[in-house]
Amino acid sequence: MPVPTYDQFIEPVLRYLAEHPDGAPARDVHDAAAEVLKLSDADRAEVLPSGRQRVYKNRAGWAHDRLKRAGFSRSLRRGHWQLTEQGHAFASSHPAPLSVDTLEKIATESTDVPLRPAHEPTEPVAASVAESAKASPDDRLEQAITELRQSVTVELLDMLSQVSPEYFETIVLDLLHKMGYGTSRADLLRVGRSGDGGIDGVISLDRLGLEKVYVQAKRWQGPVGRPDVQAFYGALAGQRANKGVFITTSTFSQQAVDFAKSVERIVLLGGSKLAELMIEHEVGVSLRSVSVPKLDSDYFEE
Repeated sequence: MPVPTYDQFIEPVLRYLAEHPDGAPARDVHDAAAEVLKLSDADRAEVLPSGRQRVYKNRAGWAHDRLKRAGFSRSLRRGHWQLTEQGHAFASSHPAPLSVDTLEKIATESTDVPLRPAHEPTEPVAASVAESAKASPDDRLEQAITELRQSVTVELLDMLSQVSPEYFETIVLDLLHKMGYGTSRADLLRVGRSGDGGIDGVISLDRLGLEKVYVQAKRWQGPVGRPDVQAFYGALAGQRANKGVFITTSTFSQQAVDFAKSVERIVLLGGSKLAELMIEHEVGVSLRSVSVPKLDSDYFEE
């Protein structure tokens, strides 16, 4: 039989995680969902057209994505899923089987909800199955690409929250180099250490090091406030620096944004923009090509 659509994986994933309060490895959830859905060995062997992943694992992953968007689940670390308190409450108050309407609501109504509320919202994708059905193939392709970028953005922010502070600083400098800052990677140095005055990295914009940009890179959960940005500004003054970039996996308060604008020489880069730039410049991300056929009418002219 064909592998069920991802919405059919939502309940098996939900129930399995409800039985494992401490969470479970994603691979165990994949296999448990396959057992519930009675997938044969041939079904489990089916791979995506790209050949990169088994279809049933991909669909179980998208089911978990929807549970996360609904606030029912989370990824505490890479490849480990766990229900939230809200998810456990939902599972307890909705005995099996979930109604068709409930499944459709989870599958379609939360696609415009940011998976990490502390970060900037991303652009919404298709709100319902009905709207998607009316969209042209080109529109659906764009929607799919948008949704894939959103999913990778969240995965990137999850990964960044798990790396060491030192490695996060290195990642930031790798990104800035990919963006064209510094004449070579050696011109971007990680200098973060105790007593660094808030400076985590230095970029030499010319070979002689006459012009420099100072970087602060912090993995924060809550919004970065004005006092922290002011402290960075003070550190720049101590270095007699004219340019600084403050990068965080979180967001900045409006007061922090207003202060940065008032002093002009500080650029603030929040989590969503950081992930967007990492995707664009392929830092910790690989891009795959999709061949979309289009008729060449000129070829048929006699």
